Amino acid sequence: MQSSFSVDCRYCQRLAQFLDEVKARHPDYYARPVPAFGDMMPRLLIIGLAPGMHGANRTGRPFTGDYAGILLYRTLHKFGFASHDESISADDGLQLSGCRITNAVKCLPPENKPEPVEIRQCNGYLAAEITGFAADGGRALLALGTVAHQAGLRAAGLKPSAYPFGHGSVHALPNGLTLYDSYHCSRYNTQTKRLTTEMFEKVFEKICADLALT
Repeated sequence: MQSSFSVDCRYCQRLAQFLDEVKARHPDYYARPVPAFGDMMPRLLIIGLAPGMHGANRTGRPFTGDYAGILLYRTLHKFGFASHDESISADDGLQLSGCRITNAVKCLPPENKPEPVEIRQCNGYLAAEITGFAADGGRALLALGTVAHQAGLRAAGLKPSAYPFGHGSVHALPNGLTLYDSYHCSRYNTQTKRLTTEMFEKVFEKICADLALT
């Protein structure tokens, strides 16, 4: 498990080979491990699952250029975390304030399904991010989905079984951070109404209310 992130990481053989195949099919795609994006000293760190094929894997920026980013960036803009309400490309000028976005797995996985060993391998990068986040005054973690929730807890040295995932759940962690849960803003979840705009915004309302008190 590595702690020093590099866009040249190839520790997961299956993912590295898959990225090579994708790059061969789409030479103009980024097709490398995707770094975090946003404020370098945020109060909110958002944890997603992994880059999407035609989103972050194409553009090189989390939740940028695909359907999953539509609700996320629209909501970030509404609550004052983003300078624009949409994220189209890595050079579109969008900036985040007080917020940073990362992923539990930095590389595009086949069928959007990372294997457990890959999640564990990448967890060192997330652990380093969370440690630095807390040291710099960060307060809130937002996990988008169960995998992100469990990865965030493991990265913080905690047992996921002690903090069950649930949309809208709030967990006070021993390290002083607060973990908030939401269903992932994927196309499937939003189109099936498993996650609505109102549901997502309520999570952010809670985060912003709590941050105002710290």
